[in-house]
Amino acid sequence: MTDFLRQCGGYAVVDGGLATELERRGADLNDPLSSAKCLISSPHLVRRVHLDYLDADANIIISASYQATLQGFEAKGLSSEEGEALLRKSVEIALEAREIYYSRGSKGSWEAKAGEDTSKQHPVLVAASVGSYGAYLADGSEYSGIYGHAITLESLKDFHRRRVQILAASGADLIAFETIPNKLEAQAYAELLEEEDIKIPAWFSFTSKDGKNVVSGDSILECTAIANSCKQVVAVGINCTPPRFIHGLIQEIQKETSKYIVIYPNSGETYDGSRKEWVKLSGVADEDFVSYVGKWCEDGAALIGGCCRTTPNAIKVISEVLSARSSLSTQRF
Repeated sequence: MTDFLRQCGGYAVVDGGLATELERRGADLNDPLSSAKCLISSPHLVRRVHLDYLDADANIIISASYQATLQGFEAKGLSSEEGEALLRKSVEIALEAREIYYSRGSKGSWEAKAGEDTSKQHPVLVAASVGSYGAYLADGSEYSGIYGHAITLESLKDFHRRRVQILAASGADLIAFETIPNKLEAQAYAELLEEEDIKIPAWFSFTSKDGKNVVSGDSILECTAIANSCKQVVAVGINCTPPRFIHGLIQEIQKETSKYIVIYPNSGETYDGSRKEWVKLSGVADEDFVSYVGKWCEDGAALIGGCCRTTPNAIKVISEVLSARSSLSTQRF
């Protein structure tokens, strides 16, 4: 990660929301699989959204596997072999998008805008997304972290194990364990990485609704300590959390780790699990990310992007801010 960040100028831009952009392009995600449904019905839309974020200067694009689980695919009537193939496909689509992006400089643009300069390319990594057990349940529990007493450390490891094995061998550059809602699931991920001797790096990103703890009420300090203890984890941070909470959470995370900090908040809206929709309370306009990004850099964040309800426009704004700061970042290395 250190070499990659150096190539990026000191800071890396993570991509933004996937589901919102798929819906904007006509996808119907009213399904327990959510965006993973498009791996079956419209993979071309997934590739197009990846390219939109690459055009917005994202350095890291995240696969459409957040809600792609073997158990979820089997519930839709697919075989385990078909489910495993779809997991691999989620990464293959992102890799294809990266290849298209790289090829533009020498072969011309693919769906490039008139007058667009396709010669300026930036380094790109593909992260394989692993969503929480709550994301599979599709009942909003990924935003509460409350799974019930029947869910244990071992049952979570059993649930995630095969998916992690497949994604680790898919060709992705790293694994993004996202929207982690409690320390039990963080511990399950850490033990899986060790037990399976996963060779590619990973990041752990947690989610918070109060700026002090993860959504389950578990201490962000305790969650960070778990991530810090895992040698495969190269970055720790926060995603799918209102921007106003990020400053304090970065400060807390840094009390427990010196690993890189990854930050990709949502738009500031709140997800209503019962209605399965986002409620606009204090959403942040794309251009308003400027007021936050500089502060997050000062706080110590090295990888910054957006999560639910953020757009390529927001990622472009983040990229412009980080690019302006990159000349000052050489001292980080």
